[in-house]
Amino acid sequence: MLDGNSPHRYSCSRIVPAVRIALLFCLIAELSGAPLVFRNTAPQVRYVGSDACAGCHRAIYANYRRTAMGRSVTTPDLALLPQAVRVRSEKLNREYRVFSEGGQLYQAESGQRNGVILFEAIHKLEYAIGSGENGISFAVRRGNYLFQAPLSFYVNTGEWDLSPGFEETGEGFGRPLHEACIVCHAGRPQAIANREGLYRDPPFAEAAIGCENCHGPGELHVAEKGRGVRAIPDTSIVNPARLPARLAEDICIQCHQAGDTRVLLPGRRQGDFRPGTPLVRTLAIFGLGSESDRGDLLDHHASMKSSRCFLASVGALSCLTCHDPHRQPAAAEAPTYFRTKCLGCHDDRNCRFDLATRRQQKPADNCIGCHMPKRRVERIAHASLTNHRIPVRPNAAAPPSVDPSGLSVLNAYPGEPPLPLITRMAAYGELMMRAPALEAKYFDLLQAASRSDPDDPLVLAALGRKVLAEDTANAVRLLLKAEAKGVPGAATYLDLSEALTREGRSADVVAALERGLAAFPYSRAIRKHLTLAYIRQKAYAKAKLTLEGYVRDFPEDEFMRGLLSQAQ
Repeated sequence: MLDGNSPHRYSCSRIVPAVRIALLFCLIAELSGAPLVFRNTAPQVRYVGSDACAGCHRAIYANYRRTAMGRSVTTPDLALLPQAVRVRSEKLNREYRVFSEGGQLYQAESGQRNGVILFEAIHKLEYAIGSGENGISFAVRRGNYLFQAPLSFYVNTGEWDLSPGFEETGEGFGRPLHEACIVCHAGRPQAIANREGLYRDPPFAEAAIGCENCHGPGELHVAEKGRGVRAIPDTSIVNPARLPARLAEDICIQCHQAGDTRVLLPGRRQGDFRPGTPLVRTLAIFGLGSESDRGDLLDHHASMKSSRCFLASVGALSCLTCHDPHRQPAAAEAPTYFRTKCLGCHDDRNCRFDLATRRQQKPADNCIGCHMPKRRVERIAHASLTNHRIPVRPNAAAPPSVDPSGLSVLNAYPGEPPLPLITRMAAYGELMMRAPALEAKYFDLLQAASRSDPDDPLVLAALGRKVLAEDTANAVRLLLKAEAKGVPGAATYLDLSEALTREGRSADVVAALERGLAAFPYSRAIRKHLTLAYIRQKAYAKAKLTLEGYVRDFPEDEFMRGLLSQAQ
């Protein structure tokens, strides 16, 4: 408990109910020596979908469906979106339009010169991604592959414009919707591992974020309730309020703590995490330096843990202290709603301003207006709109980084074993371009991994790339073995083709790139390299067919269009 003169003093009687409940369960677990174990964390328990929950929890379900999470992925709603819209990018020299036809919404991208249309790509918008709090992006479907559409709708401006990053990359309809991205926007995406945008049919077992994303799979719970089982406590399904605070936060951290890179543990998938278990058993979130280095990009949890409120609460403060995932207060309600949360630990005497001054604010007497200020975001970005560091003074700077090149695990959990060597190696490898001081450590870890996990495809691919310049024969051996063990990605085929080219094995280059194209049919780089390999072999008919397929799928690529024109 804090000193009575502290501006952050509180008493146990004033802790908000959610915190009291969490502390009570922690105390019971500590005294009994046996924490509450929820049985649906077992991997064999299956998901049943949110509709199965609605039968018994109608009011909660109805409220939740009105929250942003409950509307995270939907089909495009023509009634809510402006249509017959045209957008021009001078930088890309392209025209975009949005239109409806037959009750469906479409986007088109075209390039023109002197009034002549050089190309036009038209795709139906299959899914709307985002609740509309800030904006909505869209996914198009090409076979069983999902790609992000080039235009998004921005709610704050009420306009369609290029999706984040598209003006720099000019990707058109060719940006794959990766599993690592969609897993935080959708309920249960059915992505194919390591296949860059390939999904099962249908691509989502549940579109929007649902009940089981936070409570875990419901098969056991539904079955027992159907048989009339009434156990106390009910361990058939995770109740986050009954978890220790740090374990409950892992459910939130999965999507609300980005870090600088996120690395799966060996053999794990994005959807393997089960609420009620430490997230770090599935995914490690790494941060470079401190919060001040990362900014506020989805840094909710790390920011909260650096706040004076969290430190003063001796760890009692958690996400659930202030947030009820089943209910999202409207903008007009938010100041009063969150002020009530603040008064769970503080009272009016804590504020430096008198009541008359606070009432002159708009909105009046608004704690979060000063201590959790929002910043306006007009473009969709992975941005924490609310400052979760809870500064005492508005605009107070974040604490400086002690070691800018330091690498920390933001979702570390007490008592868990050290991260696997391969996970740490992958993190250093992904971040060493941003922080060159990490490079030596990366190669040390790679060398150690070559001894401890010599058959891991990621290790083999990394070793192959490392020796590519000086030992091409060994690079070929390593990269072929990586492919045989389970190729990590399209880059392995590109490295293999480079090594085989240096060895003068042109026929093997073509064969490797053809295998790569079969695994990654929408890889621009593989298609380009394969076209060049065919030309070098004087297989001009195959080169022309590959080039035609490339331009058909990526018509916005001006260079390849020009090359095809010459070939024709």
